[in-house]
Amino acid sequence: MSTSIEDAHNSVELVSFSLRSVVEATGSFSVEKKLGEGGFGSVYKGSLPENIEVAVKRLSARSSQGREEFMNELRIIAKLQHKNLVRLLGCCVEEDEKILLYEYMPNRSLDKFLFDPSESLNLDWSNRFNIIEGIAQGLLYLHKYSRLRVIHRDLKASNVLLDQMMTPKISDFGLARIFGMNQTQDKTNRVVGTYGYMAPEYALHGWFSERSDVFSFGVLLLEIVTGKRSTSNYIEGFLTILEWAWKRWM
Repeated sequence: MSTSIEDAHNSVELVSFSLRSVVEATGSFSVEKKLGEGGFGSVYKGSLPENIEVAVKRLSARSSQGREEFMNELRIIAKLQHKNLVRLLGCCVEEDEKILLYEYMPNRSLDKFLFDPSESLNLDWSNRFNIIEGIAQGLLYLHKYSRLRVIHRDLKASNVLLDQMMTPKISDFGLARIFGMNQTQDKTNRVVGTYGYMAPEYALHGWFSERSDVFSFGVLLLEIVTGKRSTSNYIEGFLTILEWAWKRWM
């Protein structure tokens, strides 16, 4: 285990799970338990004692991106608590394994409901409004009311998880950044995130701030209202719902 990961782990109060308990919870990381994967590695459904269901995020040993995201999540989300943020329950840093355990979200991610025709029927306007309001509350907490000022940098439908009551929870803080109390913006030469949700000043010049998160939220709001992806070619001959919204505003 590297010194930097040890430092990140020790700097927060977080439950440590043994590798053995994680292996048992996931059925030795069985394919049947696999929920998905990304640049960081794979996510599995796990069952802890007393039938506590968890989502287990296992870092790929070959992923430098995943290593950075792992450390970022340890530093950031472990210090945050809000009903509209996914809750980090603990971690496992043992042998060559680096694993994060989160509360399990039975309804998976918002994009599955928005863009799957069979699932979108379950999202009436009341549900959509509550989801929009919940995401807004979570984002406001990150920007204004948490013990840290956090810029998420990758707010999108697949990073909003839904619990059993369809309460939205912002997830995936691997790309997030902490701002100082008087800091208004920052710049990076390494633009990361998801095109279609990125604010122009960030995508083109690397500048990010609360405003760039709010831009992403605006795109997400359009997707929730219309049920269409931000990159869809579908309406009035315009390329995307962003261009359609811009024309309506003008």
